[in-house]
Amino acid sequence: MSCTGTSLAQRAGHDQQPGTEPGPLARQLLLRRADLPAIDAIEHLVGMQAQAPLALYVGLWSRLGSFRHTELAGLIAGRQAVRIRLMRTTVHLVSARDAVMLAPLLRGVHERAFATGSPFGPRLAGLDLAELVAEGLRLLGEQPRSRAELGRELAARWPRHDPVDLAYAVSYLVPLVQVPPRGIWGQPQGGARWAPAEVWLDRPLDPRPRIEEMIRRYLAAFGPATVQDIQAWSGLTRLREITTVMAPRLRPARDESGAELLDLPEAPRPDPDTPAPVRFLPEYDNLLLSYADRGRVIPGRRPVPLPPGNGGRTGNILVGGRWNGTWTISRSPDTAVLRVEPHDPITGRDAEAVEAEGSRLLSFAAAGATATACEVRR
Repeated sequence: MSCTGTSLAQRAGHDQQPGTEPGPLARQLLLRRADLPAIDAIEHLVGMQAQAPLALYVGLWSRLGSFRHTELAGLIAGRQAVRIRLMRTTVHLVSARDAVMLAPLLRGVHERAFATGSPFGPRLAGLDLAELVAEGLRLLGEQPRSRAELGRELAARWPRHDPVDLAYAVSYLVPLVQVPPRGIWGQPQGGARWAPAEVWLDRPLDPRPRIEEMIRRYLAAFGPATVQDIQAWSGLTRLREITTVMAPRLRPARDESGAELLDLPEAPRPDPDTPAPVRFLPEYDNLLLSYADRGRVIPGRRPVPLPPGNGGRTGNILVGGRWNGTWTISRSPDTAVLRVEPHDPITGRDAEAVEAEGSRLLSFAAAGATATACEVRR
């Protein structure tokens, strides 16, 4: 397979352009593919944003040298990894161990979002939320349910309230996981069904306040970073109070604008001239969405597209460590076509790398297609 389009062969002539500083790319396992089990990579990344359940497979394929679909599918089916609302109240894939550690730390984020950042809290004013949560836990503990099913059950007890409002209240106020087959590659995704994290994982939430550990792990996966970056990723506020206490154990620096960056003393720091490889990222990838200042990887502060769907068929492309467009795989019963739409021309060795990486992506994400093609649009 080779890519086609005048934006590649006819425009060749310039080699790789300067891009993102390689430190964050290395921490995100995007400078070179890591030789790690998927569960270790998920924990290193402190989870992966996961609204689109199948996008995770492309995200891990881009980062790991020997990743296979069955590895993540087995982790989810075996309850070693779960998709759960955590940072910024957004669904993330995390290990079971991280689920019970992060959920209590982020409880306040979810409660605040429910009360003031959603329409559901104000519409349920005056309702005994503790009683509602207890009933929601009982119902979901009996068996996983969709929000629609949960809402109908709750409305039988609170008929004066909208079932949607009741179900979303439980979603915000209780750590819930989305259960398989959703999230299993090759299985019908259907609608999301939810279960309490403590019930599904058969372990209690961790009561220890481990916010410093969370910050250190964010820096290990995303740093160097500002306090604002950590807050944008997590949804937490007033973290400068915590980082000030941690300061003697951190390594401070300044970016080009003079903003203070925090980092771990032992963190890897690749040579600034290290070339960044072409990478095909899924939609909602951590690298693009986990900084307050997204300009470090997104030229021109373009908005990142957030398409609906189950994932695994569309995403974003990194060239020189910078976001340079989107990709989409179209499928028919026997054919798969990868289309790349760059923002800026892709030339020289980058053009060759897009061809090679695009071929590998099709082999992974469109396995079983007897005919494949890759097109790069102008």
